[in-house]
Amino acid sequence: MSTTTIIVLSDPSGGDEALGRMFNALAAAYDFKRQQRPVQVVFQGAGTRWPSALAASEHPVHALYAAVEDTIVGASAGCSTVFGARDDVEREKLSLIADNPVPGTAGLPSLVQFMSDGPVLTF
Repeated sequence: MSTTTIIVLSDPSGGDEALGRMFNALAAAYDFKRQQRPVQVVFQGAGTRWPSALAASEHPVHALYAAVEDTIVGASAGCSTVFGARDDVEREKLSLIADNPVPGTAGLPSLVQFMSDGPVLTF
């Protein structure tokens, strides 16, 4: 069975729309998980700023984040560096994904690899 990859790109400082995107990304992961379908969540771009925000128990999406935490495979190494989130990503013990060695970066996730594994959804 193929694995669906959910990529979170929204910036937590983006207001209600960004929060809605984050909520819907995690709700989709929850739906796949609940129906025992392979799914993985990846934080990329400004989305690498989300894990530290979601880890706070007072965050409105924290419970959902905790429910799908086992589906989160990591965050873009290059993006977490560029967007100032690398320390937070490491503190949350997420893997830094760098299988696409983009020049001038610490590497990004490979979208080709994700696509070969199955559908890709972006939020």
